[in-house]
Amino acid sequence: MWNQVVRLQRKIAPELVESLAQRYELLRHIANVGPVGRRGLAAQMDRSERIVRAQIDFLKQAGLIDLSPLGMTITPEGQQLVLELAEYVRELHGLSALETELCQKLGLKRVMIIPGDCEADSGVNQDLGRAAAQMLYQCLQENMTVAVSGGSLMAQVAAAIHYNKTSTTVVPARGGLGERVEYQANTIAAAMANKLGGRYRLLHVPEGVSEDMVGPVWAKNSNILEVTELIKQANILVNGIGQAREMAARRGFDEEFIAKLESSGAVGEVLGHYFTLEGKAIYITSSLGLHLDDLAGIGLVIAVAGGRRKAEAIVAVTRAGGQDVLITDEAGAKAIREIV
Repeated sequence: MWNQVVRLQRKIAPELVESLAQRYELLRHIANVGPVGRRGLAAQMDRSERIVRAQIDFLKQAGLIDLSPLGMTITPEGQQLVLELAEYVRELHGLSALETELCQKLGLKRVMIIPGDCEADSGVNQDLGRAAAQMLYQCLQENMTVAVSGGSLMAQVAAAIHYNKTSTTVVPARGGLGERVEYQANTIAAAMANKLGGRYRLLHVPEGVSEDMVGPVWAKNSNILEVTELIKQANILVNGIGQAREMAARRGFDEEFIAKLESSGAVGEVLGHYFTLEGKAIYITSSLGLHLDDLAGIGLVIAVAGGRRKAEAIVAVTRAGGQDVLITDEAGAKAIREIV
């Protein structure tokens, strides 16, 4: 439906299309960062204050935003309009056709592209988190187990959950990476479960500790065994995709080893597996939790990653197999198309 609407509007009233797109972007940005002042909004969106002021006056009169001494915030009606216009804007940017193309070329069940560039606009990361949270809502059924990896984008997914699925159990996909505590898989799993009103089980073992290393402890701690088995029986996995160099540095590998990884062609990482652009695994960290071989037994694997810088990593991980759905941004998707 939307493709026909966009095609007709571009022919009959192209100025309307441009105006609608501008107002949508303003609403979306206010929803992400509000309360925000006009001057700050103009600077963040790289627009002139005069243009922003004119659009803001219209949005205020339409009842889509509120003004206060703290700044502008979006109204419930405006929030609903942003959701309803999302598909229209995706068609406006030609993203539906690009989704179909990438689905075929990457061998995925579905690709969802969010307008914008997360490297230029931090609000796009929130949009990615909301899209993943919405997809999770559509797929969750009674008494399911969800595994989630760590990272700042996975924290956005947890923050975007505003619904209850009380029979859900959430677990971390792997042991802790030793980064900021709010971005660790355990923390995100607990936050996600609390938002859902469900349960969580945590894996109190650092990443890099293998089953062999934990063996003596395992015999005295049945909780580790139970959680590990629960992780591998997850119905849904939501994971991020990392750049090989960045993830190796976060794991504390020295520069000599990182250089060796790069010289071997490693560009992408997921669940401790490092891949070349062709999808060949060249290094695997030993750790409790999910590995690439386990993904075949999981009903749905949702990967969330955006930005041009991650395009090679996304291609590498999807070519390696195991991923079902990719949620990315417009900039990342276009860069992926150039690669494949």
